[in-house]
Amino acid sequence: MELSFLFLGQPLWMWAVFLTLVLVLLALDLGVLNRGRQEIGVRRSLLLSAFYIAIGLGFGGFVWAQMGAGAAVEYWTGFVVEKSLAMDNIFVIATIFGAFAVPRHLQHRVLFWGILGVIVLRAVMIGFGAALVQRYDWVLLVFAAFLIVTGARMLLGGGDHAPGATGATGGRMLRWLRRNLRVTDDFVGHRFVVRQPDDSGRLRLFVTPLFLALVAIEFADVVFAVDSVPAIFAITTDPYLVYTSNIFAILGLRALYFALAAVLHRFWALKPALAVLLIFIGGKVVVAEALGIEKIPAALSLGVTFAILAVGVALSLARQAPARQ
Repeated sequence: MELSFLFLGQPLWMWAVFLTLVLVLLALDLGVLNRGRQEIGVRRSLLLSAFYIAIGLGFGGFVWAQMGAGAAVEYWTGFVVEKSLAMDNIFVIATIFGAFAVPRHLQHRVLFWGILGVIVLRAVMIGFGAALVQRYDWVLLVFAAFLIVTGARMLLGGGDHAPGATGATGGRMLRWLRRNLRVTDDFVGHRFVVRQPDDSGRLRLFVTPLFLALVAIEFADVVFAVDSVPAIFAITTDPYLVYTSNIFAILGLRALYFALAAVLHRFWALKPALAVLLIFIGGKVVVAEALGIEKIPAALSLGVTFAILAVGVALSLARQAPARQ
């Protein structure tokens, strides 16, 4: 098959470059950066986060060279939005690890395999979304309305779209897994599945609580993808830009978790800033439709995105989180 063959609107070789880079990063992460390490410290997490962010932003230069400046700005806007929305994932991941009492030295393993699952799940959801948008133009307006409603709910205090460890549906799913799978009482090293004797003495396969934590994280990402996938399609409908910006934003989530999980609660204004960002992203689609133009300029979208997030961070640093009543 020729590498110039188009796949989802872009040459196959461009997809190959992206996938090769992702595989190299995953191999580097698992096989080199964390070899022999039992725990990832904050300093190392910050360095790894900076590395992943630099790679993600640098990939925009490749997009610029191959697809033009407009596509690069759309990629960067999508990357910034997805990275910002991923902050909410950190809260939920911390809750899941607390609920299952996952030791800190085992958390990086769950996150690594969780991210692998996310890459596959996002590919499925983005592919489905791209097919819908390509066939039905009005789907973008549905996405836009969903983002506006979600943002408004977050501003009004109903924005915990994945409450608790996994939400009510996720809780029912985990209870079903416990009833229908043999689960060990305790962790068995870093293993997800083990073979050990059951009550009758016969060797059986058991899953460990580490496996249940992994399932919970995958489920939580599906919940978050319901917001993030429409958000990126409201920025660009090019499947290549949608998927690459999504995955590069997620790749650094594991390192970012260890750096920010303990301090992210101090950035109290980030959640309302994300709510405003969702409303803006949805609103610009509606405005573009009303004005009869294809889309709001990508550079303007990127500038407003940075401004909204900067205000949220600045407010958080300026004063402590307001006391809860």
